[in-house]
Amino acid sequence: MLHEILLSLSGQPSPLFSPPQGKDALDQDDLALLSPPEKALLGSVAHLSQLHAQLRYHTSQISSSHGSVICRSVSTTIATAHLGEFQKKILEVEKAILAEDSGFVGGYGIVPLSTLVGEFAPWTRRMEWLWEIAKFILPEKPTAMRSYGCSGAGLIDHLRAETQTGYLDIKEMAVQLVTAAETAWMKQLSMWLLYGNLPMYGKEDFFIHEDEAEDDDSQFSMKPNLRPKFVSVQTAGSILFIGKSLNHIRAKKKTPGRISMAPVTLYQEHIEHLAGLKSPISASKLSTAVDWIRLSLSQSTLSKLLPLPKILEMLELLHNFLLLGRGEFAVALVAHADSRMEESRRRGARGQAPGALQSYLVKEGDVMSALAQAWAELFSLQKEEDPADEELELAREILRLSISERKSGRAATPPQGLGVVPEISTVSFEDLLFPTPTSLTAQVRAPLDLFLSGSDIAIYSKIHSYLLGIRRAQIRLGDLWKRTSLRRNHPSPWGPPRSNSAFGQNKLKESRERDNARIRHMRPVWATGSACLFVLSEIGTFFQGEVIHESCQHLREWVQGIPESTSAPGSRPGTASSSKPPQNPRAATPDRTSSRPSSQSGPSLVRHDPEALTVAHRRHLSSLVKSLFLTEVSFTSALRALLTSVDIFVALTIRLETIQRNMDLETDEGVVDALVDYAQEEQEVWQELRVTGDNVQSGMKDLVASLREIDDSRSGGESLGTATTGQSGTGPSTGPGFRHYVPRQPAGVDRLLMKLDFGSLRGAAITGLALE
Repeated sequence: MLHEILLSLSGQPSPLFSPPQGKDALDQDDLALLSPPEKALLGSVAHLSQLHAQLRYHTSQISSSHGSVICRSVSTTIATAHLGEFQKKILEVEKAILAEDSGFVGGYGIVPLSTLVGEFAPWTRRMEWLWEIAKFILPEKPTAMRSYGCSGAGLIDHLRAETQTGYLDIKEMAVQLVTAAETAWMKQLSMWLLYGNLPMYGKEDFFIHEDEAEDDDSQFSMKPNLRPKFVSVQTAGSILFIGKSLNHIRAKKKTPGRISMAPVTLYQEHIEHLAGLKSPISASKLSTAVDWIRLSLSQSTLSKLLPLPKILEMLELLHNFLLLGRGEFAVALVAHADSRMEESRRRGARGQAPGALQSYLVKEGDVMSALAQAWAELFSLQKEEDPADEELELAREILRLSISERKSGRAATPPQGLGVVPEISTVSFEDLLFPTPTSLTAQVRAPLDLFLSGSDIAIYSKIHSYLLGIRRAQIRLGDLWKRTSLRRNHPSPWGPPRSNSAFGQNKLKESRERDNARIRHMRPVWATGSACLFVLSEIGTFFQGEVIHESCQHLREWVQGIPESTSAPGSRPGTASSSKPPQNPRAATPDRTSSRPSSQSGPSLVRHDPEALTVAHRRHLSSLVKSLFLTEVSFTSALRALLTSVDIFVALTIRLETIQRNMDLETDEGVVDALVDYAQEEQEVWQELRVTGDNVQSGMKDLVASLREIDDSRSGGESLGTATTGQSGTGPSTGPGFRHYVPRQPAGVDRLLMKLDFGSLRGAAITGLALE
């Protein structure tokens, strides 16, 4: 019987215990001579035997079929280490019984069953815990949520949580399994950090995966659900950055005519830092090791692959074109877009009512043609003696204006670990330039994709549509004052002999009365347009001067290492000549970017580290989004409604000018169009214009009211700079010499409100329009 018990504990089938009808099932017919206490003791043996057999089968299934290398490693450790120890225990007990050890064998060679069962009693808890771990890795009955078992990151997190227990033996086993899991995970991580390669086996379980790109360049991103919890978000971002950098270096080496980018001697240093990580891996030690590897790459290879002047050039291009730093670009783009729409209107939509722009079909060729004509106009502004505008050439190469498929109202989610951009309002401004939603995007080419991601460009595109909508409304309202026939009229006498006749004098009198009546009717129109132009101009000036220009200048000075005390140029939006960054060749030379770590050069290392610059840019972008009120749904909704009303208001005013000109031809010159009743059309347009003017005025009031709400919500001491960047874990700060970039805090909303209130008081004294 003792041999049967020991064989059953070894996982072999035994006639003492029935097939698995239950965990404590015994064959009652064969054990009829046993007493109930003895049957109870054998029940615990049966339970332990069944657990051993199930663990053997389940771990072999996991080790042979599971998709995660980490889970396979843990399963193999359970089978070889812990179940092996249990097998050794069985052999030790058997050896002691055969040697008639007094600890097991009593008088007359009797082995008490209680002694045998008590020797294996501690293993019951251990086997039950191991069985729970095996079922966690691969459930017996897969569910819809866990049809393929758990991931390697989930197993590591679970095992690290299991080490916090009151049982010493369970803790030791958990630590051993954690060591096996983290060792397998570190092998995967080493392939990525040292060579930029995804693991050969189990790469689907690694938290970095390769995206399918249209071109030959590989794109990588993170899977947050596959990242172990001890890997912080900023460390994961650094890991992603290092691997992407190594991929670019390898691509440079494969390109004919390229110089060697990365010295092989650096790999030994990287291996030493990774080898110094012992299980259980500390989050701070892992972050420090990753920071050192990143800093080593940045100072040796990335300073050549991604030099500082190239980053500054891209930042300046984004500022000048996507953020409308070059005012002539916005003017040219709006002018040629309106010109294309006017051509479409003349070709096939003559009979449509004003404001029915949504019915016009905009083709991709119209959009591309408008941008091409804008580029041609900007190039024509250059003089022959001026040097070539390389920035304009680069912008024409990488900027694309295209019809966007609006699948969702929010920009793409930015990569984790490199700063968090607040959620942008779902109110869209993309259909203001053309009736069809369009977006201006930049093609990020290697190696600039180490610095800029697709989500960054998507956010820039949304900001561009937002700012361009405001600028377009300003331009269209300002153009109304260029229409002299609407604004003033100077009727002159006909001259003799007709002026001496009663007929001529009556005609002159009627003409003057008609013009005076029109001027009186137009006064509310001009008052509404002037007030709206003032509001939009102040908001646009605040955005361009106080927010965008100063923030971009602050980021550029931080990148170049210019002291913050250095005075910045004027805050008004400039042109091509005034938007050039201050030259600082010494700060932008690659030699300064490749200096070795030292206590005296800590701040400059941060500024010249490409990933630190990426984090700074993401924080700058986050500050811009919030400072431009793009996170405020009430403001963006009110602004969008106002811009729509302005479009209808301008279209009706232009239509009124056309109708009045045709009426004058019909009255004065006798040019009659029998198909059109201009007098009736004039009455309809006047009625619509009054309604639209009221909508514009209410839109201005709603816009100012939303600004007051923003001021009230942000007057509690919240800082735009700290609110978007003060989150812990948004950038690399664990390594030596690292410093956070803190975006410039722009002027408060109260300054904009003071200007609007002052203008509204002046306007109220004249026109009766109060914007309070």
